[in-house]
Amino acid sequence: MLSRALIALLLTMNLGVALWLWLRPASPSPEWQARTEDDMPTLVLLNEEDSEAETLDDAAEPDSPPQPTPGLDRLVCVEIGPFLTQADLRRAMNALTPSAERLQFRETRALASRGYWVYLPAQGSRDTALATARELSGKGLRDYYVVTAGERENTISLGLFRELSNAQQRHAQVRALGFDAQLQSRSDEIPNYWIDLAVDTEFEWRTRLSSYPGVKGTPVACQ
Repeated sequence: MLSRALIALLLTMNLGVALWLWLRPASPSPEWQARTEDDMPTLVLLNEEDSEAETLDDAAEPDSPPQPTPGLDRLVCVEIGPFLTQADLRRAMNALTPSAERLQFRETRALASRGYWVYLPAQGSRDTALATARELSGKGLRDYYVVTAGERENTISLGLFRELSNAQQRHAQVRALGFDAQLQSRSDEIPNYWIDLAVDTEFEWRTRLSSYPGVKGTPVACQ
């Protein structure tokens, strides 16, 4: 009885496998596509690559020299000054700024005359300086001062003068009395301020700075 059941089971399984093989879909056959000439890589010779590289290099090089910065032909550049104080400089820059293409300032140093000084050179000691001062007083000279400290110690000042003619007169007077008077100009280093301006050729900067009679403008090259 058991053997019959086992044989029946095997027959059923064989029939199932045969039925599956008969009913399964056919597998698609591989499709081969022919490659066209467009899909094939292009063969390039070495000498052709060199020619292409030279062509690119020639194209990269400019055919003409660099052109100047556009707009410089319509500008005029001027150096304006000197302005003697920072306040004058600020007012001038405020007046020019609305019409300026470029505007900057700079500072220089200059020696300015402070008049003239008549004096007797430094004496050997304070006592000698005081004795010389008494001699001056005895001969009718009153306007003098003995320097008591600093680099000019024991020097006898005979006056500070704005005008050279007055200083020369005092110098001659004291020398005529037998004293070795000296005359020296006085000067100090003072700052000067300048404006470097670039504006349109039709702009009249002088009309904006009419309140600065000592200021001049010098044309310079625009850069």
